[in-house]
Amino acid sequence: MAELVLQAQNREANGKNKVNKLRNEELIPGVVYGKDEENINVQFSSRDFEIILRQAGTSTIISLDIDGDKKDVLIKDFQIHSFKNQYLHVDFQAINQNEKIRVTVPVVLVGRDDIRVEPSVLVQNIDEIEVECLPKYIPQTAEIEVSDLEIGENKTVADFDIAKDENITILAEEDEVVCSLQEVNEEELPEEGEEQEAADVPTVEETESTVEE
Repeated sequence: MAELVLQAQNREANGKNKVNKLRNEELIPGVVYGKDEENINVQFSSRDFEIILRQAGTSTIISLDIDGDKKDVLIKDFQIHSFKNQYLHVDFQAINQNEKIRVTVPVVLVGRDDIRVEPSVLVQNIDEIEVECLPKYIPQTAEIEVSDLEIGENKTVADFDIAKDENITILAEEDEVVCSLQEVNEEELPEEGEEQEAADVPTVEETESTVEE
């Protein structure tokens, strides 16, 4: 994958009014923090950030270009306005390529459309999983093959594809259930004779005439 670069500038604007002015100019305030490093206040284009977020999510390292000085970071957290389509603030975590970090990656159930048992319901208990590893080993996803599931069977953390990677530690119990295949609970259908024929149901006019009589 090509390097993902987000252009940013050092931010001097602090305080509610100044920060709101930035947002009105379609700029997002943010902060870069890292171990044994001073926090860096930054600002960047809302449009550019949306593009990077779609491509990188929160588990892909990006290059934050701050006035020409590049830093490897993860998008650690971001705030969105409660009803406006507007990003309010972004936290970036500075990355040391030689130190392990913890990240949360999305869970992907592979082959869910190829499950042979029908009818059935695939119940997913975990949508994301936390892992620890060196930055270069960060996985994009944690995948589990589910097409072979039978009714009553489940898949656990031990079944993740990344569970076999010695460079990655999954921060969850191996026997924790990720998903299971269950029977469909069919709704009870009315027995024969319980349904009224449409012709047997009185119309509004018939009801009114009966009341008048």
